[in-house]
Amino acid sequence: MAEPTTVTPELLRGWQLPEPGSDKEARGVVLVVGGSGRTAGAVVLAGEAALRVGGGKLQVATARTVTSQVGPAVPEALVMALAEDDEGELTTEDVDRLVELARDAEVALLGPGIQTPATAQALLGALVPQLSSTVVVDALGSAYLTENPEGLHHLDGRCVVTVNPGELARTLHVDDEEVERDQEATTVELAKRLRAVVVCGGSRKVVATPQGQLWQVLAGGPGLGVAGSGDVQAGFVTGLLARGADPAQAAVWGAFLHGAAGDRLAADVGPIGFLAREIPCRAPGLLAGLTG
Repeated sequence: MAEPTTVTPELLRGWQLPEPGSDKEARGVVLVVGGSGRTAGAVVLAGEAALRVGGGKLQVATARTVTSQVGPAVPEALVMALAEDDEGELTTEDVDRLVELARDAEVALLGPGIQTPATAQALLGALVPQLSSTVVVDALGSAYLTENPEGLHHLDGRCVVTVNPGELARTLHVDDEEVERDQEATTVELAKRLRAVVVCGGSRKVVATPQGQLWQVLAGGPGLGVAGSGDVQAGFVTGLLARGADPAQAAVWGAFLHGAAGDRLAADVGPIGFLAREIPCRAPGLLAGLTG
């Protein structure tokens, strides 16, 4: 296996993103599906992050009991209420409505804030086979892929999976120690198995394609190990896909922006103690420096 390419500002300046359109329609529609009655914040963080990197329009579908919180938190979004069970977890009752929304979206982000593997397996199992747009599967949404590794194959590579090392291990059915020993090889293996680009976070980030291309992102630090940080990274990747980046480019750029935003916050606030909700607002300045 080849050594990973280290992502630097110079590399990204030579791998420019598609020019953003002049209006919201040209920069794509993002659909974020996730959350629960206890986790309204995850879809808020992911949705704002998608807009901060240039996504044009945002639709958020989340648990009915938290939509009154999500709407004011992200006034730019169309918010759709989804049925939930007595524990506040999403059900499959509104899958047909989600399919309709996804048909009008360039990219659907699935998983932020989902709390149980059973919920992820049921919801994504009912939804994903009906999707034809680009898909990002985040965090516990990967539980669907643990049981259905072929679940994204029909998308012909138009998909990105964002996981942490523990989620990577579970999806690949290996021990955590195996991922720790060789994060590159296990990330590549999962990318090949899922036929999707995979971003694996941690103390450093690894991005792999099904063809075996490999990058590492060394930007970032311990401050990014905070609740909600992964939702932001997934939102960055999703917004870049919406504005026209291909899956590998969106994953590499999104992972770097997430890490670099953490570096800037560490310099301004301190190495730990900044919040996930502070990360998205650093993205526009970073993008301007890399694309201007």
